[in-house]
Amino acid sequence: MHENNSKYLNLFHIRQSVTAILSILHRVSGAALFVGLPFFIWLLSSSLNQKEAFDAYQAVITNPVVKVILLLFLWAIFHHVLAGIRFLILDTGKGLDVKTAKLTAKIVLFSAPIIALIVGGYLLW
Repeated sequence: MHENNSKYLNLFHIRQSVTAILSILHRVSGAALFVGLPFFIWLLSSSLNQKEAFDAYQAVITNPVVKVILLLFLWAIFHHVLAGIRFLILDTGKGLDVKTAKLTAKIVLFSAPIIALIVGGYLLW
């Protein structure tokens, strides 16, 4: 008899470290920026060409759902930049010990949404 030793591995039940979560979110934020930034640039550019387009742009921006999407996009920008700076510093060989790596990951994870809320609150509301 052939014994099947394969195991089901559910990635959602594995407890990830804070540094792994930061790395995963860095990739997610990068993908969101890659997909969303051309759309936002196009939207802003078209709103600068005609008054009717600007009025339509302004009507869309005042929608609460769009404001939440823009707030998430701001989070993606700040998270990606802060995590990228952290990764660049790690690439220089600084902050590689476990305690420092976890601390800097927590700083990025907590500061990016706070900065996004502050900037978003100022710009969107």
